[in-house]
Amino acid sequence: MSARRGVWLVFGLIGLAMFVSASALLAGYVVLWREPEIKEHSTLVVRIGRLSEMEPTSVVSQFLVSPPTVRSLVDSLRKAKVDSRVASVVITPAAAQPLWAKVQELRDAILDFKRSGKPIVGYLEFGGDQQYYLAAACDKVFLMPTSPLDLNGLASYELFFRGTLDKIGTYPDLLHIGDYKTMSNTFTEKQMTPAHREMSEALNSDMFDQLVRGIADARKKSEAEVRALIDEGPFLPEDAVRLGLVDDLAYEDQLDDKARLGGRKLQRLEEEEYRKVSASSLGLNRGPKLAIIYAVGAIVQGESRGDSAEGAVLGSDTIVKYIRTARADNAIKAIVLRIDSPGGSALASDVIWREILLTRNQKPVIASMGDVAASGGYYIAMPAHAIVAEPSTLTGSIGIVVGKFVTGGTFEKLGIGIDAVSQGANAEMNSPMRPYTPKERAKVEEQMQAVYDTFVEKAAEGRNSTPEKIDAVGQGRVWTGRQARQVGLVDDLGGLMRAIALAKQRARIPQDSEVQLVIYPPKKSFYELVSSPLASARTALLSRLLLSPEETRVITTLAVPMRLFRRGEPLALMPNVFLH
Repeated sequence: MSARRGVWLVFGLIGLAMFVSASALLAGYVVLWREPEIKEHSTLVVRIGRLSEMEPTSVVSQFLVSPPTVRSLVDSLRKAKVDSRVASVVITPAAAQPLWAKVQELRDAILDFKRSGKPIVGYLEFGGDQQYYLAAACDKVFLMPTSPLDLNGLASYELFFRGTLDKIGTYPDLLHIGDYKTMSNTFTEKQMTPAHREMSEALNSDMFDQLVRGIADARKKSEAEVRALIDEGPFLPEDAVRLGLVDDLAYEDQLDDKARLGGRKLQRLEEEEYRKVSASSLGLNRGPKLAIIYAVGAIVQGESRGDSAEGAVLGSDTIVKYIRTARADNAIKAIVLRIDSPGGSALASDVIWREILLTRNQKPVIASMGDVAASGGYYIAMPAHAIVAEPSTLTGSIGIVVGKFVTGGTFEKLGIGIDAVSQGANAEMNSPMRPYTPKERAKVEEQMQAVYDTFVEKAAEGRNSTPEKIDAVGQGRVWTGRQARQVGLVDDLGGLMRAIALAKQRARIPQDSEVQLVIYPPKKSFYELVSSPLASARTALLSRLLLSPEETRVITTLAVPMRLFRRGEPLALMPNVFLH
């Protein structure tokens, strides 16, 4: 009898602990996301650090102040534009982004805010190329008195691991279609091939042109003047003022006097607090419904994983479920597919392509490209009614990579013996112990060519072009969004707001009408939060503690081909590019 009482006591204590924990989580959730009180004549301070495309999905992140996303910052500026309580805005860019499209999208939002007539100033504690590009879009730019303006141009870096693989006895038996399909070069080469260098130089040159033009427009200088100035950079703070690159030097506490925002002492309002103000309370995000479906990460078969060790993983099963849900909802008038993906599995990309194709026959579908929508990322955009990219988006990369890493030599160096038995002439085709035989290589090349031909034919169909024309701009070549528009791979330039405008147009919704955005993946319910496993949160937390964002990105990018995909699986994956 006492044993039974003991069991019930244990169950009771467990139940009580679960109830208390759930109550605490609920109370914390309510307090954290309670809408703040905004004072009149507030100055919104927008601090821009590392940007992500989507909000974190782990349990822990739901109860912490999440880092800003591109959309959350754009939404804050849209709200501030119409909010009579917000009199001015201060933009303070901090961390540089790995790529440029997110930066351009925020710059577009700054230029849109300026139409309100309210003052907006940029404040730089450090002025690198990206930080200055953003701040220069404001009415005035202030630089910290002891900080240089580190404006000195753009360089891109790429890593090559063939020498390392040779030392450990691993052979990258990788095949590709297209001289510019350089993803495999990371492992098969020790430096850039001529085609690889040609493409990288074209990308870097176009991005530099965009930087120069943005600064020239903002600071009322000629492009020739800006190019000459950049060649003289970086600049001491006083020289940056003298040359007209910044308006004045100030510490942040001196902005009250020097910026003269509204002629009164600044009533600061941090963006992370203002983020909690609902758009609907200001007359925004109301009206007909549009779906925004986020397609972020390396494309694989199966389920998506937002906080995995490999970074964001875009699972075909998950994205297809979202597309079908939005398609079946009669209240949703159009769909914007927001893509930030270097590609991945050609098979998974084709599954998503098919679902978009079926959907476009029932309601408008617009593809909006973020930093990267290349290879498989471009593949899933092809059936959309229109494709929108930022000028600096990396896209295209129409090509295929197939192969395996032969690790037999590595095991031999370690004294590990592996033996095998098999039935079937090609059963050991994907063996990690040896390279392909000539017969196996011919079979792999045949399959790879079939996938590439399908890619080109479907691109031609989606772009109202011919396979010959698509092949000419394909061959695995990566283009900036601006270049992609010139060669016919992209319809329009802009960010998510431009894609929404096109979706409204196709859905016959007036341009001046607000729309309600239905986001996929949706926010987790409270039940999902308290019942979700903590593994992904633990992985993300450890990653942030041990590695810098740039180190995490490099390791993740290099690990993806080896960890996520089956040996021999055709990959539509973009090469690695690291811009600085």
